Amino acid sequence: MSAECRLWLIRHAPVLGPKGVIHDSDAAADVSDDTAFAALRAKLPAQAAVFASPSTRTLQTAAALGLHPVAEPNFREQDFGKWTGRRHDDLAREPGTAYRDFWEAPANSRPPNGESFIEQVTRVRDGLAGLPPGDVILVVHSGTIRAALAAALEIAPDQALRFAIDPLSLTRIDRLTNGWRIVGVNR
Repeated sequence: MSAECRLWLIRHAPVLGPKGVIHDSDAAADVSDDTAFAALRAKLPAQAAVFASPSTRTLQTAAALGLHPVAEPNFREQDFGKWTGRRHDDLAREPGTAYRDFWEAPANSRPPNGESFIEQVTRVRDGLAGLPPGDVILVVHSGTIRAALAAALEIAPDQALRFAIDPLSLTRIDRLTNGWRIVGVNR
């Protein structure tokens, strides 16, 4: 196991735009809630390494928190391939069973030209292994936080998909020399 690290995982602010869409990495965040940002900022350590997914919404969220992250591709959201930019309702109405089949086993299934959640867990685990010791803030996506929890708890990816991760929530986990400690989820 790597050196000890206290992780402060923040889900990005709500996405601007229509609800029910599988947003691409360029989707912007609504960073207008100054009260929520101030409350979250007050919970973060003053001296920390900061990383973020390279998505627009995570970088905007980090900026609104006064953070200057290093963009880390391993912390991207799951790639939904050809479904990116599409509405869930429209995909559910399409002929065939691909969309319905995906939701029967969402951890194992891969959208057309996309990646499975299991693949995302592997990618996020690689990103976590490369983090420096000490306090580290990650501004990322709900799927990235679920993937980090799957790695930390050593649970099956489908079980990690059960965690609710709200916009602008804080999840705290610690990487110890001999395992992981979960401090809090979705606060």
